[in-house]
Amino acid sequence: MWLGWNFVLLGALLLGLNWTLAWASNFQHHRYEELVRALFAIQSECPYITRIYSIGRSVEGRQLYVLEFSDNPGIHETMEPEFKYVGNMHGNEVLGRELLIQLSQFLCEEYRAGNQRITRLIHDTRIHILPSMNPDGYEVAASQGPEFNGYLVGRGNSREVDLNRNFPDLNTLKYYFEKTNGQNHHMPLPDNWEQQVEPETLAVIKWMQNYNFVLSANLHGGAVVANYPFDKSRDSRIRGKSTYAATPDDNIFKMLARTYSYAHSWMHKGWNCGDFFDEGITNGASWYSLSKGMQDFNYLYTNCFEITLELSCDKFPPASVLSREWLGNREALVSYLEQVHHGIKGMVYDNNNNPIGNAEISVAGINHDVTSGVGGDYFRLLLPGTYSVTASASGYLPSTRIVTVGPAEPRTSTSSIFTSKII
Repeated sequence: MWLGWNFVLLGALLLGLNWTLAWASNFQHHRYEELVRALFAIQSECPYITRIYSIGRSVEGRQLYVLEFSDNPGIHETMEPEFKYVGNMHGNEVLGRELLIQLSQFLCEEYRAGNQRITRLIHDTRIHILPSMNPDGYEVAASQGPEFNGYLVGRGNSREVDLNRNFPDLNTLKYYFEKTNGQNHHMPLPDNWEQQVEPETLAVIKWMQNYNFVLSANLHGGAVVANYPFDKSRDSRIRGKSTYAATPDDNIFKMLARTYSYAHSWMHKGWNCGDFFDEGITNGASWYSLSKGMQDFNYLYTNCFEITLELSCDKFPPASVLSREWLGNREALVSYLEQVHHGIKGMVYDNNNNPIGNAEISVAGINHDVTSGVGGDYFRLLLPGTYSVTASASGYLPSTRIVTVGPAEPRTSTSSIFTSKII
C-alpha cells in the first residue's frame, strides 16, 4: 500500500468528525489501571482486528501492554510490514501516552464505521502500539499531577534511570566501522548487555528481536519538533556547540520527520515553546548530542527506522488541552504510519523457490543494509528513484535487480530476488 509523498494537512483525508465530537468530553489522563481497562475495552470493541500482549514487566511489576491492529492479529503475514508506536518512555512526558490511547480507539471506531483509508491501513499493515514504556515513572509523575509536576519528577523508571540513555551504545562501534569499512548494519551487542539495562529497556530490545519492525516513532514531550537520527555526535562536543550527525539514510529520515511535522497542526511552523526548528524538524545531534538513545539503537541494531516526536511544551499538560492536542496530532499519527509503505519490498528465494531468511539487502549508494525476515521477506524504505538492489546470503551467489520507486501515489515496488547456491 502506497499513499503518496504529498504532505497532508490536518483532517484533509480523515473521516470521523462524529467520533471526535462524541469522545471529546472523555479526554482524561489514565493511571495504570485505567490504561489497562481502556486497552482491553478497545480490544473487546474490535476483537477481530486487535490483540493485546505484554512484552514484559516494569521494575515494579506492571505489565508493558501492546495493542496490535491487523486483519490477522498475532500473525506476521508475508510481505506485510510491521510498525510500532512507543509512548511515555519518560514517565512525566504523558501526552504521547494519551494520544496513543486515542489513536487506538480511533482506529477501532473508524474501521467499524467503514473508513476506507483506515480499513486499508489495518489490512495492509501490522500495527503495534505501546502506550507506556515507563508505567512506574508515570505513576510517580501522576501522583504530583499536572499543576505541581516537576520537570524531572517521574522522568526515569522507579530506579530513577533515564530509559532513553539506557540502550547499548552502538554508535561508537558504528563510527569506528565507518573509518575501517566495517559492518554497516545490525551492530553486535556487547557482552553481558542484559545485565547492563533496565527491565523496561530489556523488554523493548527483546520485542525488537521478535518482530521485524520497519518503521517506528517514539513519543516524547517538552518541545514540539520531529527529531531524527543520529542522536549521538560523531565528534566530541565543543562546549556549547552541537554537530549534525547524518545517517546514510539522512534524506529519507528528513522526509519522515517532515511527514509528521507538516501533517501536524502547528509543528511545521517552526516557532514552538520558545525555540525555532526550521520546518519543525531537527537532526538529534544537531540539537544536542545524547548517547545510548532508543532511536539510534533501532537503526543500528534492527531493520527499523525510528524518529523521536516531541509533542508538547508542557510535559504533563492538563486534561483540558488533551482534546486540542489530539486534533492537532491525529492526521500526523496516521500519515506517519502510512510511510511504512514507501520504498520497496520483496522476497529472497533460492533457485528452488525456498525463501532465504537473514539475507542482506544492500542498495548501491546507501551504506546501510537491511536483512530479510525468517520467511524471506524484506522491506527497504526509499525515496522515489531508481536503485540497484543486491541480495546476498552465506552459501549463495549475490543477485542484483534494478528497481524503481515512483514519485507519486506509488504502490509497493515489489522485487523478488533469486539467488543460486554455491556448489
